[in-house]
Amino acid sequence: MARVFLKDVTKIYDKGVVAVKNANIDIQDKEFVVLVGPSGCGKSTTLRMIAGLEEVSEGEIYIGDRLVNHVQPKDRDIAMVFQNYALYPHMTVYENMAFGLKLRKFPKAEIEKRVMEAARILGLEGLLDRKPKALSGGQRQRVAVGRAIVRKPQVFLFDEPLSNLDAKLRVQMRAEISKLHNRLETTMVYVTHDQVEAMTMGDRIVVMKDGVVQQIDTPLNLYNYPKNKFVAGFIGSPAMNFLEGTIDRDDGLVFVADEIKLRIPDGFAKKLEAYTGKSVILGIRPEDIYGDQDAPTLAQPAQAQARVEVVEPMGNEIIVYLAAGPNTVIARLSPRIEPKVGASLPLIVDMSKSHFFDPKTENAILNKRNLN
Repeated sequence: MARVFLKDVTKIYDKGVVAVKNANIDIQDKEFVVLVGPSGCGKSTTLRMIAGLEEVSEGEIYIGDRLVNHVQPKDRDIAMVFQNYALYPHMTVYENMAFGLKLRKFPKAEIEKRVMEAARILGLEGLLDRKPKALSGGQRQRVAVGRAIVRKPQVFLFDEPLSNLDAKLRVQMRAEISKLHNRLETTMVYVTHDQVEAMTMGDRIVVMKDGVVQQIDTPLNLYNYPKNKFVAGFIGSPAMNFLEGTIDRDDGLVFVADEIKLRIPDGFAKKLEAYTGKSVILGIRPEDIYGDQDAPTLAQPAQAQARVEVVEPMGNEIIVYLAAGPNTVIARLSPRIEPKVGASLPLIVDMSKSHFFDPKTENAILNKRNLN
């Protein structure tokens, strides 16, 4: 097992295209770290540099205590699982899993032991004689993971391995990979564009945008304490609402955005005092907005009125798209409310859960972590 450390790592392609810029990521031994971000953010390039499939333009990559910038992929003691499974169609499941060990000239007894152990862990014992065409998508993905397990590498690298699976199977495989990590206790680096995958699987998450690492933190810290507007909007589903407005005075501080006027809790005043009369961006999550008859007891409730535009019943909750002047707000409400399209809906906003961002830098002015 091994620590993976990226120090000031940059990747520049031809014509000066910067795919990754000054990435500093410290992945601890036995940790499960997820790289997440939109398409083109540099997450897969970062993973491929760790694997040795892409050259590092600047900076250093260490696996364990060894600098691996110029070490061939086969000598880095890593195993990679790809999105497309990459199984040999003419080989059985057993042969696919054993192939890499045969190339390395492992003894037959050791190959047998490792393949059977991996098959037991992944529930593939009854499938070892099948060819890939006779397997479901989830079974093929387990074979691809098994092929990596038998090598017993220091580091596992996963490049969007669940993207080709349907929604139900993705949920199942997420749980299986998480259980696999707990069982093997091996360092794992996992790339995905799906923030739900990232939140449910990672010990820590690396959020990237335009080749730059935006924040590295635990899933709950990213959710509760985003450092900037991008992280706040990317983590969470439905995404955080953002409203541009100003901080004004009205027997205390209030946030004003067209028809919306929300009282700011007294505890936030010290931090926001300098922004009085200035523009700010308010961030509020859909789950922190309530219908007035279903709201919890809040010390300083903030009220607003909005018109219902779209209703999405989910069974255990209702996702409601609301219009308040030119602003669109998404709320996650109790199914007991049963809002009607076109109706006016009174809302209670839990401003103690609010986030404020500077409109120029988009960095967080205030969240629950930096109140003091």
